[in-house]
Amino acid sequence: MSPSTPLRVGLIQTRTPATHAAALAHVAPLVREAAAQGARFILTPECTNVLQKDREKLLPTLAPLEDDPVVSGLRDMARELNVWIDVGSALVRREDGKAANRQAVIDPAGAIVATYDKLHMFDVQLPTGETARESATYTPGDRATVVETPLGAFGLSICYDMRFPALHRALALGGAQILTVPAAFTRPTGEAHWDILLRARAIETGSFVIAAAQGGFHEDGRGTWGRSIVVGPWGEVIGKLDHDEPGVLIADLDLAAVDKARAAIPALKNARAFTGP
Repeated sequence: MSPSTPLRVGLIQTRTPATHAAALAHVAPLVREAAAQGARFILTPECTNVLQKDREKLLPTLAPLEDDPVVSGLRDMARELNVWIDVGSALVRREDGKAANRQAVIDPAGAIVATYDKLHMFDVQLPTGETARESATYTPGDRATVVETPLGAFGLSICYDMRFPALHRALALGGAQILTVPAAFTRPTGEAHWDILLRARAIETGSFVIAAAQGGFHEDGRGTWGRSIVVGPWGEVIGKLDHDEPGVLIADLDLAAVDKARAAIPALKNARAFTGP
């Protein structure tokens, strides 16, 4: 792709059901819509393949990434539509039999070219009284991932990871121009923090941030915030869905803006090591 040609991305906002078959039927038309609008890189949300908070119901349904029916279906679509598809995350069975929250980047030939396991587990008690303990179900990852593609360099993160600036700084220092932040953000934290955290990560690193989200009230009883968003490297909001309904957000990214922002505010270069406190 020519450096002067904007990259058209498509962000898929879903309300993923509690079974794999229903999840694929839900996401596939949205992916087709994004491709029909010219998106060359399509990002889906966290938990694209299934959304079920009951561990006893969820765990027996999980398969290895390569055998997951939703991932397989999206690999077929990438080949058919000649697009890159980033499965924001799929809940899968690891090689050791445990579970992982895993992002997978698929090229236009349908090959999985990179994966990333969510690093930071969402273990919290919210002011509303709602509790979450992601570490009770999933094994966290231990490495950061940057994917070099003909479209640009993508740094992978998932949902709660957005609260950890050091990860995104490492991705930018590793060459990432675009940070992917697929999410299933809770409604209370989404209303309070969603936009500002994503804009902060963009500003700190001089990167584009693309965040595809789950939205609405799901079969398993949880509520997610939606409001999928694209942020530019100067912190400006390029595009946003202002609702929690399923849909598609299309945005054109001028990757030259990354170098421009990093030259204007060279925070990646100017950081210094320090001791204390």
